[in-house]
Amino acid sequence: MRPISFVLAAALWVGATLPAFAVELLMVEQKGCYYCRTWNANIAPIYPKTPEGQFAPLRRADLREGPPDGVTYARPVTYTPTFILLEDGTEIGRIEGYPGEDFFWGLLQMMLKEKTDFQDAG
Repeated sequence: MRPISFVLAAALWVGATLPAFAVELLMVEQKGCYYCRTWNANIAPIYPKTPEGQFAPLRRADLREGPPDGVTYARPVTYTPTFILLEDGTEIGRIEGYPGEDFFWGLLQMMLKEKTDFQDAG
């Protein structure tokens, strides 16, 4: 193997083994939660298509199972739904409860702008 090929192969291997550092929105929910069902009916279908959803893709966790592997909460989750903004698996912000569609989007945008480099397209 030529030296340049070895260097290229090593760089590709290192890049493939590093974790992806991204911002995510973790929705902590539980079975039987009326507000979780309401959010799922009203917001979930459109969330991935929005600038917020593309910037902070949705991930889900069950309240009773605790944080997913690699995720650290700043404090315990008590209410569902709770939306936790994660960066590198660490909580950097949260919205507790579902305040309705209009308030949800406003709170999410405010949190994204304050805690990340999110730029609203509108």
